[in-house]
Amino acid sequence: MKAMTYAQYGGTEVLVQTERPTPKVSPGAVLIRVKAAGVNPVDWKVMSGGLDPLMDVNFPVTPGWDVAGVVEAVGFDTPEFKVGDEVYSYGRRDTVQGGSFAELIALPAAAVAHKPKSLSWEQAAALPLTGMTAQRTLDALGTAAGQTLLIHNGSGSVGRTAIQLAALAGARVIATGSTKNHDRLRELGAEPVEYGAGLVARVRTLAPDGVDAVADFAGGVLEDTLALLKEGGRHVSIADWTVLGHGGQYIWVRPDAAELERLSVLVEDGSLGVDVAQTFPMEEAAAAFAASMSGHGSGKIVLTPFTA
Repeated sequence: MKAMTYAQYGGTEVLVQTERPTPKVSPGAVLIRVKAAGVNPVDWKVMSGGLDPLMDVNFPVTPGWDVAGVVEAVGFDTPEFKVGDEVYSYGRRDTVQGGSFAELIALPAAAVAHKPKSLSWEQAAALPLTGMTAQRTLDALGTAAGQTLLIHNGSGSVGRTAIQLAALAGARVIATGSTKNHDRLRELGAEPVEYGAGLVARVRTLAPDGVDAVADFAGGVLEDTLALLKEGGRHVSIADWTVLGHGGQYIWVRPDAAELERLSVLVEDGSLGVDVAQTFPMEEAAAAFAASMSGHGSGKIVLTPFTA
């Protein structure tokens, strides 16, 4: 099968199109024909060697943890799926090797959910990691009606999902983002503020007494978080380990089909939308990584199948 792979750590130059064996289908797994694969910053951070202290890597690596596609084969212990089912998944494994930037991927059934019918392939591939990260963050914060939540990087894919989920819970949401994204943040249910120097003063104009909770999807904002957090408030980060030394929690999401199904329900009833900023054919994965690295997107980047 065709796959994008890298045989050593590095930048986008190490990512090439190769031929790889079709994955084996273990008893509790499903083989998925990839219709779309989400691009996440962690994909190129792993490729650069940035997660080497945490995860074993078997080269050559096919990157990609998010996928949407059609079940092509099932293991004999997967009664919940059949050939032809449309599915999606956050398919991270403890060892990095066989990812979703390929024609086929085999994943444990416990990490796979049925795709919401209302989502396109591209939208479905964009949701799993970002959606589950937002969901787990708000669960950890105990987000509820009447609370004021500050979201750092509300314009990013995780932030956009978190805004919608927090608004659904009845919370008041203040979200940082560049001015060009403020209208979209309002549409999603947040009160936007410009990020950067002077953030504390800008947030204080909206919430003079501070905020009940902070979700950090940016990193490098701990000082502002602590300055704005009310006594007894909670804060969570997906980008800054140092919150652990200041009463915060660091989030790392596990593959879990049940958690993905929670998002599916909200998608199907129209409560949760998914923004896709750009799509690239699979063979242009390096360009997709470069776009992701720029950090200026207005939604998720997604790969579509090989064109030839």
